[in-house]
Amino acid sequence: MNSHVTEPARDTPVFGEWEVVVLGGGPSGLAAATAAARAGRSTLLVEKSGYLGGAGTGGGLSTFCGMYSNVHGEHVLTVRGHATELLERIDRLGGLRAPHLSFADRIQAQAYDIPAYRSAADDHVLSAGAQLLYHAFAVGALTGPSGVEAVVVESKSGRGILRGQMFIDCSGDGDLLAWTGTSHEKADPYGDMLYPSTMFRINAVDDERAGPAWKILPRLMDEAVAAGRPRFPRRGAIVRPQRDAVEWRANATQLRNPDGSAVDGTDVWQLTHGEVQGRAQAQEVFGFIRENLPGFERAYIVDIGPEIGIRETRRLLGRYLLTEDDVRSCARFEDSIGLNGWPVEAHVDGDLDIRWPYGDDPVGYNQLPYRMLVPAEGPGNLLVAGRCASMTHGGQSAARVAGPCFAMGQAAGTAAHLALKDQVTAAEVDVTRLRTELEGEGACLSL
Repeated sequence: MNSHVTEPARDTPVFGEWEVVVLGGGPSGLAAATAAARAGRSTLLVEKSGYLGGAGTGGGLSTFCGMYSNVHGEHVLTVRGHATELLERIDRLGGLRAPHLSFADRIQAQAYDIPAYRSAADDHVLSAGAQLLYHAFAVGALTGPSGVEAVVVESKSGRGILRGQMFIDCSGDGDLLAWTGTSHEKADPYGDMLYPSTMFRINAVDDERAGPAWKILPRLMDEAVAAGRPRFPRRGAIVRPQRDAVEWRANATQLRNPDGSAVDGTDVWQLTHGEVQGRAQAQEVFGFIRENLPGFERAYIVDIGPEIGIRETRRLLGRYLLTEDDVRSCARFEDSIGLNGWPVEAHVDGDLDIRWPYGDDPVGYNQLPYRMLVPAEGPGNLLVAGRCASMTHGGQSAARVAGPCFAMGQAAGTAAHLALKDQVTAAEVDVTRLRTELEGEGACLSL
């Protein structure tokens, strides 16, 4: 039996042309589209789902990580600009809870209501003047002498072509960079990727009786395994209250293939296996929570993330690779376009490994260089932002979270505008002007 079928040639309609086309509506994509549109560029944001937010909505994450840095013991909001405007929109909808301490009370995170985030993100992008295209699954790219010429999408309207002048890959999986032959890698030198998770939310919790359940649950799980219970999907399960303390989120699963490797978010068969496995794990862990944690006796699962949360697949090989040492040594760069204060959060087989900055009193954040958004070789009109930007496995284990992705996205959208304005490639953008533009829009590039 032949392994391929040759389809007949066909004419594909052009759906439109824009100055900037952004692929992927997660934190980096919605920030990139907002920045480009505010600069006056005709901008299209293409998203496979019917809403923005990426893993923060479709994956059921419900928490912004990496917005704050622990600067010599003081918790400081270090991702600002368009991201803080988005937080204000969510807050006006009643969707924010006060920031809480996470990971041994060493870093702050921000819980939010998922429906409020979805609505606020729509308003944030559209009010900037960008155009949205939902339910469009990108399946390829067209290239030519000038670089990327178009993205090919499939939808209920059929197959279509989206032409552009500058393209920003915020797909998470680095789809556009892969289709254009741009240099990239996947996994660490040993072939390992961060393990994905399925998030779920629990309702009808008695918050007063539950108390600091997030401190108790890991110990109870370890004791149960030591007593002979089969091991849980992973150690270090996280449960925390949401905007209303009657509802809690749970980050307690870990998705693996039968051979023990991490589920690969670029393989549809593995994704299918992961979806089924994740829901089963959610029910398993929740059963233990309900039986063993005070305040959860009447609780039930109110929602399981519609999609599994992928942490790592393809990563750009750009003009600079952000490394784990950069994160832990609080590195500085002359071409800084934003900050990351999140530690290395490595989801390894069966466990969660948090690695903090070096020293007893670190400054608590690293800068993000513009060069990590720019391919080392490949199309001159392509930028890459978000978890598929140029980072090593260790560096990406920190800077893949929402905060630095917002910062990267705002920088990429602004850089696309400057490239068009000066008629230069992404690599030739005047970084001094870029930094000035970003600071003018409220971004924090240093403290």
